[in-house]
Amino acid sequence: MAQSSSMKLLGARNMSCIVERMEWNNKMDLIAYGTEKGEVIIQRLNWQKIVTFPTPGEDVRVRSLSWQMDETLLAVGYSNGKVALLDAESETIISGLIYEDDIKKVYFSKAINCRESLDSYVCNDKDKHKRYLPKLPPLTNIDPCLKTLDQKCFPKGSPCFLVVIMRSGKVHLLLLGALQAGSMDLTQHILHPEHFDVYDVRLNGDFNAIYALLRDGQQLKLLHFHNQVLQDSISPMLELASHCAHILETKNYINDTQQCLTEAWETVQLEMDNKLTKYANSQAYGMISANFLELLVFGYATLEVEEFLFETLTEKVFKKIANSVDLSLNNLQGLVFKQLNGAAINMFYFLNTIAGFGRMTHFFDALISPDVASEAMRACGAFLLKVHELQRTIDTLVNDMKLFHSWIIFTILRLSNQEIPDDMIFSGKENEALVEFFCAMEPELPDPELCGGDDDTAGEKCIDESCSEPSPSAMLATRSKFNLERVGQYLENSYLTQQQPLHVTEDLWSELLEENECLGQCQLFVPHDKKLSLLQQRDKMFNAIDAVFHKPTESISASFKLTTAVICGDLPQFACEPSVDLDQPTDPQSSYDFINCSYHVNEWSKCDMLAVTVSWHEAMVLEFSRANDYLLRCTRVQLLPGPFTPQLHEDYYNLRFVDLQFYNESFISMLAQTTTPTPGVRPHSYFLQFSLSAARNQCTQHQLAPLMKLPEATVTHSIHDIPDAATFKGLDGVCELLAVSGSRKVATVLSDRRRKMTIFEMEIEEEEDDTEMSQASFLDISKDSVLADKTDA
Repeated sequence: MAQSSSMKLLGARNMSCIVERMEWNNKMDLIAYGTEKGEVIIQRLNWQKIVTFPTPGEDVRVRSLSWQMDETLLAVGYSNGKVALLDAESETIISGLIYEDDIKKVYFSKAINCRESLDSYVCNDKDKHKRYLPKLPPLTNIDPCLKTLDQKCFPKGSPCFLVVIMRSGKVHLLLLGALQAGSMDLTQHILHPEHFDVYDVRLNGDFNAIYALLRDGQQLKLLHFHNQVLQDSISPMLELASHCAHILETKNYINDTQQCLTEAWETVQLEMDNKLTKYANSQAYGMISANFLELLVFGYATLEVEEFLFETLTEKVFKKIANSVDLSLNNLQGLVFKQLNGAAINMFYFLNTIAGFGRMTHFFDALISPDVASEAMRACGAFLLKVHELQRTIDTLVNDMKLFHSWIIFTILRLSNQEIPDDMIFSGKENEALVEFFCAMEPELPDPELCGGDDDTAGEKCIDESCSEPSPSAMLATRSKFNLERVGQYLENSYLTQQQPLHVTEDLWSELLEENECLGQCQLFVPHDKKLSLLQQRDKMFNAIDAVFHKPTESISASFKLTTAVICGDLPQFACEPSVDLDQPTDPQSSYDFINCSYHVNEWSKCDMLAVTVSWHEAMVLEFSRANDYLLRCTRVQLLPGPFTPQLHEDYYNLRFVDLQFYNESFISMLAQTTTPTPGVRPHSYFLQFSLSAARNQCTQHQLAPLMKLPEATVTHSIHDIPDAATFKGLDGVCELLAVSGSRKVATVLSDRRRKMTIFEMEIEEEEDDTEMSQASFLDISKDSVLADKTDA
């Protein structure tokens, strides 16, 4: 029969660098560890490396690792404030967040399983949008390497919270990695913010409270905060977070499409720059339009035009340029008509759904403001109108450029006395279109008396009327390149300077708005600001969307109420990090406070369990009941022997804690070292399995109160005096870090300055248990490790 106290050596390896963090996946044989170089490496139980994620920057350290429950998604917190979500299966960075402060810890909560009741919100149809919205076409033109952390898709899988803890004491909650589900500043709830440190912050099993383990002056406190909004609105929050993830993905898609549009437009300009733009820049302002109009109307070409048509250009060269420009413009048309237009429609659908949620005030009153959601819909509609406006402008430019190219070829053939095909004869409407194109090729310069004149009043008038026309010198510096700026201005973060032709802007709705100003001010209609560029309209829409998700953050943050403050013990006056010699034991009486914490949600007994080391020798196990009895059970144990402890092995008289973790709801795995002060003698390390069921009779039970002083109400028991509570296993080297997984039945320890990783199999069958844990077997693993090292060598 398998026992949790039995273990078997699977192997040991010397690592190429120092390992600072380790975390086992609860479902698959995957272990992730962070190195001193800031890299994150994921490998299997058989030492096979799956993927290595490089460091996000120089001198960046890995602060925390956490696997999503039953998934291949890993959350990583870095010292530069970055939080990255890494997928071990696809070996990619899914998404990321950037904070200003250093990260203390980041972790995924357990999966959220909402209980259905008569008064709870239930969504009967998940991902309903897939019925009505076609899948957005992929952007093949964009380089995946150019995508930043915040431009990737959001993770899919079991719904859960992502909790980010900052060293400054700020805590951020994110639902599905997308919705900002509240934040709080722990320094606002302590008495001594100048002597503060946060050790851990955990969500309870019902997702309506958090536990914060922190230092407040010279006291170690555990604060319990209840949140009524989380308790009442967890189901609506999941629905809102799902739509928030869809919206953020659509925002990223719009940004990527915008990048593709810019690249396609630069291609158009590059094709024109080779020959045509050089000619345009060599002419005085206004001469291009005049020369082309003269050639069109009278059939005479100036010397400059003839030189341009017959020496700079030829029929063959111009046809090649025309084909390249047409191809680039067609690509631009497709991006606007398919990708950008489709993304805007998807965005409007999601915002419309959120606005509908806002009308269900019984469930979403604390999460959605209907007015703000409606304003975001109007901003999205305005963006969609701007997309259609750009689409019409591009269509007009495409037709004009095709007509211009045909006319240039026709002119070259006519001036060179070549035969002109019958299909190249232009109609009256085409000649009128050419005249409009040539007239609009170079806009009229603004009156110097109204812009930049000597009259101060005129200058004030220009400012008041928001005159955006450039000066003549600026106009010459940024020449119109055959009317291409009419499209290019939409892709710049500035107001539009060139108005559209009459046949583009005239429509019945525009005339109706001009005749009835009240319609333009009505909130039921979508505004159409003709002065804004596409980038400005996009940013305006994004700002309106961000405002929609401010309310859930504000409501949840304001709902955190401190209900219980538990004093766990006293701490030394100073909390500075020691300079530790890894080969020598650290003085447990030093000013460095050793605090370690592990957390586990016990679904069977419906309680939240915390194991905390309150000093080098003492630890306590706290069990908060989530039932209506509001009870707290506390078990305090120490590694030092008690007054009635029988004779022990000499090493067991001088043990201190190094690390501890919950193995499962019944056992806590501990790592301990001897503290013999003999010079030149390396300390011995031990692995302990502590049984919580065996120590049940030593726990004390308390009713939760606003202030609880556990040191005065509890008794510390020696771990050696509790029958069948602890089993010891001696380890090789100076071990410093522990990672266990009860579901995977494995344990890993780091030794030799964190450069050696040893993996054990736990709960093995009795007939296979050749290294059963006992007080007399602490040298067994040392021999096995030496043999393993020789084999690897």
